[in-house]
Amino acid sequence: MTRPWRLFDRGDDSYWGRWWWTTDRWLLGATIVLIAAGVVLQFGTSPAAAIRMRAAEASPYYFAIRQCVFATLGLGVVIGVSSLGPSGVRRLAFGVYIVTILLMMALPILGHHSNGAARWVGFGAVKVQPSEFMKPALLVLVAWMCAEARTGEIPGRRIAFGLYLLAAGLLVMEPDYGQTVLITASFGAAFWVAGMPLAWILGLGAAAVVGLGVAYNRVAYVHARVTDFLYPHVSEGLDQVQRAARAIAAGGALGKGPAEGTRKALIPDMHTDFAYSAAAEDYGLAFSLILIALFAALVIRGLYRAMKVSGPFEQVAATSLFAMVGLQAFINMMVNLGLAPPKGMTLPFISYGGSSILAMCLTVGMALALSRRPSHSPVRPDGDRERALG
Repeated sequence: MTRPWRLFDRGDDSYWGRWWWTTDRWLLGATIVLIAAGVVLQFGTSPAAAIRMRAAEASPYYFAIRQCVFATLGLGVVIGVSSLGPSGVRRLAFGVYIVTILLMMALPILGHHSNGAARWVGFGAVKVQPSEFMKPALLVLVAWMCAEARTGEIPGRRIAFGLYLLAAGLLVMEPDYGQTVLITASFGAAFWVAGMPLAWILGLGAAAVVGLGVAYNRVAYVHARVTDFLYPHVSEGLDQVQRAARAIAAGGALGKGPAEGTRKALIPDMHTDFAYSAAAEDYGLAFSLILIALFAALVIRGLYRAMKVSGPFEQVAATSLFAMVGLQAFINMMVNLGLAPPKGMTLPFISYGGSSILAMCLTVGMALALSRRPSHSPVRPDGDRERALG
């Protein structure tokens, strides 16, 4: 009999009963809190952002309302994907990777161009950024190939590198160097956990350094961003990073109050890449530290759960997925605090954007699915762990 305060009884052998008792509810709870925080914060930044983007005629809360829709869909993605078994995650990742790679190849022709880059594909009134969804799919496939490489039956390492190089090459063509850096670091983390030779890891790091050097010397906007970051005193006017730093400083310890900040309105991307700065002005240092603690708890708890799973595929995939969430949050906050040049990277769950929140929910959903505990239900005669996990 199910107790009133329990969603499912511990002996419930249904599909969702097994999901509830095998999924880490602390990780699920932290994800839900971050999604809810993103919605609440958008109501504070939405009016100013709507005026700047000329969307206020529809509603001053245009972006906040859309974020509510994205958050609801994202929560469904987290729950649905986290209920899959390992083979289900692999199949999903394979399908997502193929579709997103094809869309990224079509970006030069079909892509929506903005600020000198083509990163979005339009489907009517909806714009999708394929690279956001490609990232978790790539890491799952890389982990799969690393696990298969142990059997010696297929060249898993070479296939993994090929998948990464294809994705990185398409990102550079957009161009999107921030996401290239992120997937390179996450790919390196996957290889490290998989126990690949140190020479491979060092070679990847050296190639990344060389690539960044080439981008700095050959790509105008990369050179400009890095130069402005290194020599802010010679920049003309205030760029976004400087304005974000002033907004954070204006918030003080407790902030100016919900939607009371004024400096955030001067930041062009305050509801997307610089949502952290807008939140810091409204709610202060105290809220900023709580937000950092939530991300830290999600990543640390996730890595802990990844260490507890026995399968090499599940362990490598879950570790790299949680690491990617942490790296993206860390890089975004570094940019907002003026400790790194702008990357055009969103803060997971907090920044506005359908592609951003849905892709991050896909990432966490996959990580939750792969880090689930063994089922509480009796072991089947055929020993099928896939069915036991749902």
